[in-house]
Amino acid sequence: MGSQTVVADVADELARRVAAGEYQPGDLMPSVRQVAEEFDMNRATAQLTLGRLESYGFVEARRGKGFTIRDVREAGGVDVYRQLFRFSIPMPDIAMEMFRDIVDVERNLVLETLLAYTGGEQRIDSAELKSTIDELESLARQQVPDLRQMLALEVALVRRLLTTLGLPMQRAILNSIGETVLEVPEAVEAYFAGAPDLHVLVWRALAAVWDSGSGPSEAQLALFEDLFGMYHEKVIARFEELVVGIEESAGVNQAATA
Repeated sequence: MGSQTVVADVADELARRVAAGEYQPGDLMPSVRQVAEEFDMNRATAQLTLGRLESYGFVEARRGKGFTIRDVREAGGVDVYRQLFRFSIPMPDIAMEMFRDIVDVERNLVLETLLAYTGGEQRIDSAELKSTIDELESLARQQVPDLRQMLALEVALVRRLLTTLGLPMQRAILNSIGETVLEVPEAVEAYFAGAPDLHVLVWRALAAVWDSGSGPSEAQLALFEDLFGMYHEKVIARFEELVVGIEESAGVNQAATA
């Protein structure tokens, strides 16, 4: 196993402990010597490991003291939140709380983007949109659809709409949400609580409305908002099934090896 893999794996384990509250904010992290001894590595590698943990935003170096644990939930930025979510997956209660927040922000942002584009004057070439939707459909029709690639393509579609609308801040938020979800396989799978084909059908319907030039009726808008909300509730429920399943599997494995 390469040293970089060792550094990444040990840093992830230490980050998991911070996420789980095993190490409390304000406390000192184990020293370079202690990390080296626990994980059977030399001190240079242990120093790199703690440096990687600092790059995650989970600790900060204090001259003469070592590394102090940050209050990642209170003071962490978007990058820290992304890492925190990744390491929270084995802890269903924490993971669910964070995922609900992610879905809520994503739902509102995407819905507002789609509606703004519907009522806006700037338009993307319909051939460009349809080409991307065709690519999405091609992925959905595979025997085993690449869900991560499909979701990445959908994020790119919304990003393209935001660029056209001239909304760079919302685009930056979308990019952060996309990175957060795409790093976690359980989150990606949850976004396909329905069949992958359903995603394609929604984009086809939106493209048809945009091509019509007349925009959706008030009844269509209300129906779309309701369906959007119900679908995201299914996404949250599916995520809960997945992360609870991970916890239960871990419990079974621990019992089997006891």
